[in-house]
Amino acid sequence: MTKELQAHLQLGDNHGAKYALLPGDPIRIDRVQELLTDPKDQAHNREYRTVLGHYEGIPILVTSTGIGGPSAGIAVEELANLGVSRLIRIGSSGALQKEIQLGELIIATGAVRDEGTTHAFVKASYPALADSELTAVMQKTAEELELTHHLGIVRSHDSFYTDHEEETDTYWSKKGILGADMETAALFVLGALRGLKTASVLNIVVPAEGNLEAGINDLVKGEDLAIKGEKNQILLALETIVAMEKENKK
Repeated sequence: MTKELQAHLQLGDNHGAKYALLPGDPIRIDRVQELLTDPKDQAHNREYRTVLGHYEGIPILVTSTGIGGPSAGIAVEELANLGVSRLIRIGSSGALQKEIQLGELIIATGAVRDEGTTHAFVKASYPALADSELTAVMQKTAEELELTHHLGIVRSHDSFYTDHEEETDTYWSKKGILGADMETAALFVLGALRGLKTASVLNIVVPAEGNLEAGINDLVKGEDLAIKGEKNQILLALETIVAMEKENKK
């Protein structure tokens, strides 16, 4: 623990929270804090915006990570420095399987490390896996809330605009990968290396045969199904935290 502000988050250790939700988009924090008691802005520097609030009496930080593994990795490292030990990504994803529809959720059990950040920390043979306990609680909570969800492996990557996106998506779809994002692998690998519990729930904003840019634009404009999925993933993450606390008290 340290009294110094973290360089990028500009956050100190006086928050008292062991849980953090990690949206990519700083604007998503506005939607999270609608469900929190007495939310208060803590810091906003670059892509990193942090709010502290309570849910069912539990202190929770909500920190945006921006886009991509490098940015998410910095957030994970600095939150760990401040005593946060359980982190849940609430992000968006494109689907890689036709049966996964817009606004449905993916609970990631692992991630293909098709990005660069994690390779700066550990060899490519090291797996990117979610924490089994936190993820099991999340799956059970999703079932209790009757939220449509899919459990499996996602792919994390570094760019939307390569010259072979369709070919790449087809390849990983055939390997059974459920969806694609840019941050889950970094969260899982750094979480494991630093002894943190991590989970990732992704809202589908682009169906498997949809247009990537159109899907993202629809989310920004408030597309009904995508926004409903976002609300569901936020509720799921918060209720998972409550369920984890109950498990820990048994």
